[in-house]
Amino acid sequence: MNTLRKIFRRVFFILFAAVLLFEEWGWEPLARIFARLARLPLWAWIERRIRALSPTGAVLAFGVPMLTLFPVKLLALYLFGRGQTTLGLVLLIGAKLGGTAVLARLFQLTQPALMQLAWFARWYPRWKTWKDAILVEVHNSAVWRAAQDLKRRAKAWWAEWRG
Repeated sequence: MNTLRKIFRRVFFILFAAVLLFEEWGWEPLARIFARLARLPLWAWIERRIRALSPTGAVLAFGVPMLTLFPVKLLALYLFGRGQTTLGLVLLIGAKLGGTAVLARLFQLTQPALMQLAWFARWYPRWKTWKDAILVEVHNSAVWRAAQDLKRRAKAWWAEWRG
């Protein structure tokens, strides 16, 4: 039973680490892209309204878009089941990228209000510490180091090829 538990923990760790790596990769750049939209007057007005939300409003502003992505992901699974894997994959990737961009920007806008909630202020630092520890473990892994080395060599080859 102990061996089964170790295997389950390892599989969970790998899957969870993959999700975290995607979020880490996309969170900041996608939030910056959305932040550029604030140059538009209507978008800037919307962002000002979001920043001014109460803590409860911030939870709703952050949570509702997250919940609206669920049916889109179910539709992608339905498409997979119907044999339309390309369309399902495009929909899933689009939902993940778009959802990450929206949620990252919303979190930046609502974090001050969210931190006013006792439960959020208590649990967010714990989550962040736990997540960062997992990312450190991933970054120290042989697989990660090999992938980084491969990335460096590919960039060098590309630069050399371009002249």
